[in-house]
Parts: sequence; structure tokens; C-alpha cells
Amino acid sequence: MADNPIERQHQHEREQERERLRAEEQKDLEVEARRGARPLEGFAGGHTTWTGAQDDEAAARVHAGDAGASWEASERQARLEPEPLSDDDEEADGEARVPERR
Repeated sequence: MADNPIERQHQHEREQERERLRAEEQKDLEVEARRGARPLEGFAGGHTTWTGAQDDEAAARVHAGDAGASWEASERQARLEPEPLSDDDEEADGEARVPERR
């Protein structure tokens, strides 16, 4: 350790911080070693009848066409085709405009 009292204090504080971080890491490792479902933070004691299957069913409905739409968009980009325009996207003078990036 250093002879300077301020440096000793700083060294002591650094050692305390390292020890605190070691303890936190040990707690994290213990939690990660346990397998199983993890409750949502703040709802650890709550009981529900919601099941994982309900999540899967909803996701299947909501995202059913995502893969196909993504593939079509990738194919258009690969062929350098413009994005399809809707009726609202055309300007009043009849000229098509380039769609804005989102």
C-alpha cells in the first residue's frame, strides 16, 4: 500500500468495490446455475392462468406473414426494384416518387 493517507483510502475503497463486485458476481452465478422459468420482475408472487402456448398461438397469428414479406422485400432489393407504391403515395401530377426510408 501507499504511504500517502489519501492513496491508502483510495486503495481501501477500490478493494471494497472489488469485493462488492465479487459478491454480486457470485450471486449472479448462483441464480444462473438454477434452471427453470423465471418470473417477471415485480410479478414474482403473482399467480396467473396464462400459458406459454397462448404466447405461441398469438405470435403465430401476428407474425404469420413476416418471413414471406421479408423474403419478398429482400428479393426486390436484390433486383433493385422500387418498393410498390400505394394510391396515396402517388403525387398529384401523376409522377411516382421514391418511397422514403423508414
